[in-house]
Amino acid sequence: MKESDSSPQVGQIVSISKGRDAGQFAIVIQLLDDRFVLIADGEKKKFDRPKKKNIQHLECFNYISQEVRSSMLETGKVTNGKLRWALGKFMEDVLEALEKGDEFDG
Repeated sequence: MKESDSSPQVGQIVSISKGRDAGQFAIVIQLLDDRFVLIADGEKKKFDRPKKKNIQHLECFNYISQEVRSSMLETGKVTNGKLRWALGKFMEDVLEALEKGDEFDG
């Protein structure tokens, strides 16, 4: 999988590489500054109680959920159901790409 080099964007899927939640996936829901973002997954980390993470502790994928992104840009919020759905879709797309033997790059 390709990691994106630029700073994270709202709606981007990330993998947590450090801390208690290492190995889990989440979605960036807000950029705080050039070092920190808020992430949520709709399950353990709900939209109303997101996790503040240092972007150095995240692996960013070249995959942005347009549904989450547009919801955040239009209303400033997103449902936990939509976060779970977007992560599920990401996992399906990744698994499909891996099964075909392609390198997944979003």
